[in-house]
Amino acid sequence: MTIAVAYKVAANPQDARVEPDGRIDWSRGKLGISDYDPAAIQVAREAADVSGTELVGVSVGTVAATAAKEKKNVLARGLDRVMTLGDDKTSEWSSVQVAGALAALIQRIGGVTLVVTGDASVDEGAQLMPALVGARLGLPTFLEVTHVEPSGTGWQITQNYDGGSRVVRTDGAAVIATTPDATTPKAPGMKDILKAAKKPMEDVKCSELDLSRATVNVVSRGPAPVKERKHQVFSGDGAAAQLVAALRDASVI
Repeated sequence: MTIAVAYKVAANPQDARVEPDGRIDWSRGKLGISDYDPAAIQVAREAADVSGTELVGVSVGTVAATAAKEKKNVLARGLDRVMTLGDDKTSEWSSVQVAGALAALIQRIGGVTLVVTGDASVDEGAQLMPALVGARLGLPTFLEVTHVEPSGTGWQITQNYDGGSRVVRTDGAAVIATTPDATTPKAPGMKDILKAAKKPMEDVKCSELDLSRATVNVVSRGPAPVKERKHQVFSGDGAAAQLVAALRDASVI
């Protein structure tokens, strides 16, 4: 019985630059764990402590993103060990290919009963990865999760949805994507950082995994469409009322 948490090492979006053709230049971005992942790791750590299970981190990225330094940084956050695939070819992979590789790593671990992810990544932000990984593993996937705990042979999951929250129970393994505010991540201390260097780190090559399934490729990118503005100007004593009426007509309020 093992819990796996998928994390991503990505460039800091504050250092990114948008090109005139809509492409995003990440070349100046400093690598680090995606902003949405520390909360996922903390949720997974707490679930592992309650259930008495091992917590394994899995990640797919370029050679730089899976370097020893980056693995030590994430291990210091409470993982027991990590298993990573580092290959520069992954920079050209689609989300489907990355999900396939993550699923293959999770299957390689064996005995995984819970997969935890953040709800998005700071670079792509497509929020597709949890569902894609769940589909590849054949497991139910739950988004907007704020809490998870063991329940019999499965898990009790607290999940947000439009209008409130709900609690669901599974009879077996599941994939969950946590909300960024699901918990407050603990900052690694000096003791955690020193212990991280002694934890197991396994590097896996593409040739060791079955990545032969169908893929989806992004064929083009472009800037966001610019909406035309009405340029309506209201003046005089009735300007406020006119503005409110216009906003209501436009279904803004």
